[in-house]
Amino acid sequence: MTEYLTLDEGAIAYDLSGTGPLVVLAHGMGDSRHSYRFVVPALVAAGYRVANVDLRGCGESSTGWAGYSRTDIAGDLVALVRHLGGPAVIVGQSISGGAATIAAATAPELIVGLAELAPFTRAQSVDLGGLLRNRNHRAGTVQLAKVMMTGSLKAWLAYLELAIPTKPADWAAERARIETSLGQPERMAVLKAMTKTTPADAGAQLANVRCRVLVIEGGADPDWARPEEEGQRILADLPTGLGELAVIDGAGHYPHTETPDAVVALLLPFLAATLSPATLGDRA
Repeated sequence: MTEYLTLDEGAIAYDLSGTGPLVVLAHGMGDSRHSYRFVVPALVAAGYRVANVDLRGCGESSTGWAGYSRTDIAGDLVALVRHLGGPAVIVGQSISGGAATIAAATAPELIVGLAELAPFTRAQSVDLGGLLRNRNHRAGTVQLAKVMMTGSLKAWLAYLELAIPTKPADWAAERARIETSLGQPERMAVLKAMTKTTPADAGAQLANVRCRVLVIEGGADPDWARPEEEGQRILADLPTGLGELAVIDGAGHYPHTETPDAVVALLLPFLAATLSPATLGDRA
């Protein structure tokens, strides 16, 4: 059942299930909390209280927010954790990986671990060599540019075809759901605004993170010519020893949708370590 957290500028939608230590799931741009549909049951069964959130302007959350930066989204995530009673681990995908970084750096008393899936957490530069070498990276970049410049729904759906190389069994229905949502002008305006944000605010906070960070990259993610190298750069900017990197071969930009079993297998030991009574006691 959808619940709402009312903030100064609008309302954030989320659902809450399970009991135990708190895990907050945050999706990427142009998506909704439905993207974690395969992950939530496994985390609940493992003994976690799972808050699955729609980012501002997405899903069932309200539109009309003043900004859609990672810093803005981080403030919403921190407010939700505070409302639900932390501490929590945040699992953030794409834009939410960067937002989770900012949340952890600015509210270390509430955020005790980060799992970042295909995250945009550093300022990006154009990889001309990669664009020439990697056809999928080149094609994905072109479609994203069309979304940024024109708000093209057709371009976004074309991007998703590249970004999700292994389609889930329910992909036809899920694609239709996304198309219906982004067919609403106010929802597409949010996606377009998010594509214009920069991860520089998140990158500036990497050195201030004090909790453990798990970065999961899809080996076939078209957003980078070499996704593993982007993950390594994130780890290099974190304080020494806090980060670990896992790469799921064949997965694209949505590993939690394409390869949920592999993602859960990586998350469970990470959550057990970061949310264990012993670990939480050490932070007290």
